[in-house]
Amino acid sequence: MRKILLLFFFIFFSYAANAQDIIIKKNGDEIQAKVLEIEVNVVKYKRFDNLTGPTISVLKNELFMIKYENGTKETFSKTQPPVGITEQPAVQETIKLNGPRVGFTIIGGDLATRLKDEFNVNPFITQFGWQFETRLFTTSNGTSGLFEFVPLIGGLEQGKFLPSLNGLIGLRGPKGFEAGLGPNISLAGVGFAFAVGATFQSSNINFPVNLAFVPARDGTRVGLTFGFNSRRN
Repeated sequence: MRKILLLFFFIFFSYAANAQDIIIKKNGDEIQAKVLEIEVNVVKYKRFDNLTGPTISVLKNELFMIKYENGTKETFSKTQPPVGITEQPAVQETIKLNGPRVGFTIIGGDLATRLKDEFNVNPFITQFGWQFETRLFTTSNGTSGLFEFVPLIGGLEQGKFLPSLNGLIGLRGPKGFEAGLGPNISLAGVGFAFAVGATFQSSNINFPVNLAFVPARDGTRVGLTFGFNSRRN
């Protein structure tokens, strides 16, 4: 189990080094982009997921930082606003990112045998639920602190109702990769969950994908979930 976790953390940090520019706005929004030009009052860029699309301009007084693909950074905290526009101070907003989650869980060990014998439950269980995510802060390098609450219902494909509750505290890097940990409560008991994953962004919609481990003496549970969400302040 430790080797698997180390492997995913290695993938997490190595992929985070992939080349793309990250535009971080003062309200905490992050834009994966290819910066084309920085003018007196605006920055021009193309979205990284649509490099052949239109060129977009954003006011510099709305920006906090640009992280370039080569690792260098450019901050705009002292940028003067255009004439006639009053610059607003940077505010550390709490951002809500809520949406549906679907996936599956695989149960191993004695727990799988007990579920099969006592409840006639197959150890491969589908999951359906909802993600309640709160972005607590965003640092100057684009890393965000997160709290996630994910209630799930499993076993519906087997005519069963198997609820579980997951609470996770973690970090998301500027490229969208994330890791967290927290309690897991289900009919199998109380456990501790470790999760890694990534959130991909397209047209202001986020697509999270997460792999979670819940180790236990009577059998480890491994789950994969994915979904979508959009920002709500």
